[in-house]
Amino acid sequence: MKTPSRPRSAARTAPRSPERRPPEAAGLRARLVAADALDRVLRGGTALEDALDNAAGLEPRDRALAFRIVATALRRLGTLRAVVGPMLDRGFPKSAPKVETVLLVGAAQILFMDVPDHAAVGLSVEIARGDGTTSGFAGLINAVLRRLTREGAERLAAIDALAADTPDWLRQRWTKTYGTERAAAICAMHAHEPALDLTVKSDPEGWAQKLGGEVLPTGTVRILHAGPVRALPGYEDGEWWVQDAAAALPARLLGDVSGLNVLDLCAAPGGKTAQLAAAGARVTALDRSGQRLVRLSENL
Repeated sequence: MKTPSRPRSAARTAPRSPERRPPEAAGLRARLVAADALDRVLRGGTALEDALDNAAGLEPRDRALAFRIVATALRRLGTLRAVVGPMLDRGFPKSAPKVETVLLVGAAQILFMDVPDHAAVGLSVEIARGDGTTSGFAGLINAVLRRLTREGAERLAAIDALAADTPDWLRQRWTKTYGTERAAAICAMHAHEPALDLTVKSDPEGWAQKLGGEVLPTGTVRILHAGPVRALPGYEDGEWWVQDAAAALPARLLGDVSGLNVLDLCAAPGGKTAQLAAAGARVTALDRSGQRLVRLSENL
């Protein structure tokens, strides 16, 4: 009779260590946000400010980079399409429209921004690989952008940027209103990143000196600044707010509004509302976009 064998003890196995994901490449998150925002503007008709709502969680430096990429791509959209489009034998893939978006994001950095080519190419490819609709085109995107780093300057020189970046109907209207020479100058200005205009509560000369800017005849302080706005002196204390010089004119033309009830339609992001309130008016601010009203409240 066989003696029963002892049950084998369960083999002890060392617990598996959690799989470590490779660290995210520096700058990838900013470019992901930029690609998403650009796609929402081009495909969904979303306002740029609303399209960039995902940028709120980024570090200030990455948030500024995401905005610059999208703004540059939109400002030079006609030129970018005219340069990149012919590099694709079959044009931009209609079955995967986001391929064009990723190419525009990469091309904007290569042609118009102070970004290393390897970063513009490599991170654009990473964006493509991480999206199911574009992953199959990652090789194509890599090849086109690498080619653009070699041929971009020559191809860019062959493009009439003034015509490419300004819609025909708008250029014709400007020409009719202002004449050919002035219309061309307006078109040319659109190719450049605009200055930053600030409306100050008081002492524009003093703030212009602190911020290294100039005071325009309308009282607006204009500075050339590419860094985070929040880092500028006076921002946290609400001593000034960002507002284009032209946008500041209507409230100034109203004269003394102290104690008056003023209705501000299309009020977001809040420059005129703040301007009127600072002048003593009781302001009711309205806007069709709920998201923009949230931004207005934050700005105030």
